[in-house]
Amino acid sequence: MEAYVKIEINNYIATIEFFHPEQNSLPSDVLKKLANTITEAGNNDQVKVIILKSGGDRTFCAGASFKELIAINDAETGKVFFSGFANVINAMRKCPKFIIGRIQGKTVGGGVGIASATDYCMATKFAAIKLSELNVGIGPFVVSPAIERKMGVSAMSQIAIDANTFYEANWAREKGLYAFVFETIEELDEAVQKFAEHLCTYNSEAMQEMKKIFWRGTDNWDNLLAERAAISGRLVLSDFTKETLKKFK
Repeated sequence: MEAYVKIEINNYIATIEFFHPEQNSLPSDVLKKLANTITEAGNNDQVKVIILKSGGDRTFCAGASFKELIAINDAETGKVFFSGFANVINAMRKCPKFIIGRIQGKTVGGGVGIASATDYCMATKFAAIKLSELNVGIGPFVVSPAIERKMGVSAMSQIAIDANTFYEANWAREKGLYAFVFETIEELDEAVQKFAEHLCTYNSEAMQEMKKIFWRGTDNWDNLLAERAAISGRLVLSDFTKETLKKFK
């Protein structure tokens, strides 16, 4: 199957789904379309609530596309690539609608950042998380503000430093990333749908005002995440990272 980003709107609920055949990793074109789709849904008067999900039943998101990482040969190209994740997070931050995350499986790196940028997140017991960036000589610079905001500095730094370990879904729930953890995808989907339907009964204006309050203090993120993308774009050119990435060719 080919990569895609698609949206369906039913009864004021917009379901945005992304997919990539390589464990839902995210190359630049998918990131760009995902950011644009979130922005468009946020501006659509026929949408009250957004559900964000990925295709397949195993991995929510494997993070950055290693094919694109390997191909980066200058700092500006690197900054542009990592800005793709920054643009998605900022689109989620600025979106005036609540975004419910539906995390069906493992999520790595940038995927943890996207899950953290949702306003309310549910998962299955298979949705372990890992920040693997230090393993390849970079760091979770772009996504760490979203993760820190959701889970706190202690939890974020723990998983950033322990870059080899998947942390179980219940650990992520205890740290505030997930609101609920379910045994099966079917139970997850039922809960997400019911919750979205319930949110649609709320006053849309009140939800928009609440979202502004939830994200208060992040007005500098356009500049902050761009600066972080530049750091990653520089580090991806290091000898350490280049040698490490060769193993993935």
